[in-house]
Amino acid sequence: MEVQNMHEQPLLQSKRHILDSRCALNDLYPIARLTQKLDVLNMSSSTSSSNLDKECPVTIELVRPEDTPEVLAMLKTFFFKDEPLNTFLDLGECKELEQFSVKPLKDNCSYKALNKKGEIIGVFINELMRRPSATEPADKLADPCEHPKFQKILSLMDHLEEKFNIFDLYPNENCILDGKILSVNSNYRGCGIAGKLTERAYEYMREHQISVYHVLCSSHYSARVMEKLGFHEVFKLNYADYKPQGAVVFKPALPHVAARVLVKELDQDKPKSVL
Repeated sequence: MEVQNMHEQPLLQSKRHILDSRCALNDLYPIARLTQKLDVLNMSSSTSSSNLDKECPVTIELVRPEDTPEVLAMLKTFFFKDEPLNTFLDLGECKELEQFSVKPLKDNCSYKALNKKGEIIGVFINELMRRPSATEPADKLADPCEHPKFQKILSLMDHLEEKFNIFDLYPNENCILDGKILSVNSNYRGCGIAGKLTERAYEYMREHQISVYHVLCSSHYSARVMEKLGFHEVFKLNYADYKPQGAVVFKPALPHVAARVLVKELDQDKPKSVL
């Protein structure tokens, strides 16, 4: 998943599950699929949940195809420009990134938060990750990409998938929910929106008998947020160790030093870490 750059603060917790997804590296990327971003929100523990609900009334709904333009507008404002790999590469406008970010919407498992005016103030873009074929090689994300800078990010995602197959950790699972991008409008951070979006994704998992939620975080802050939401790390690649041509490719600003895969299991014991 990637996630959006979120500065850490204490997060609200649900009664049953504390919340936590290939890149979304943006922490969008698997994005942080790579997203994705998943750096999404700041939540304050000094305000009760009831007060937050009164101050920031929101509704959570499924993202529809007709929402795509508004979702993209929000990501351009609150996610793309702050994702650490995008920032390091000075990615700028990138149609390939935009297409990559909204492609998961076809799986009908992404959710939006709406304010009282019906405006989108938060999104959690998810994708269904299915067990790969044991005989056919997986397609490379970077191969068809013509944008040289974004291709570098996709190549990192391809490398992560070669090094770590989440299905090896869960041999009994054939489908996993992959959180690509979690992003909240900065004017509404502190209202528990990320938690509400994640809880709705949990409902989807229970409805469809999916036991594992996966997120790829390219940002230190998004990984910390997901940990506060109950996710735990199962794989980590330091950027300093990623040298496909003998030289380090990514040197984002501190504290962003690694791409991390985190997971959340529903109603089952945690697997053994592969660290």
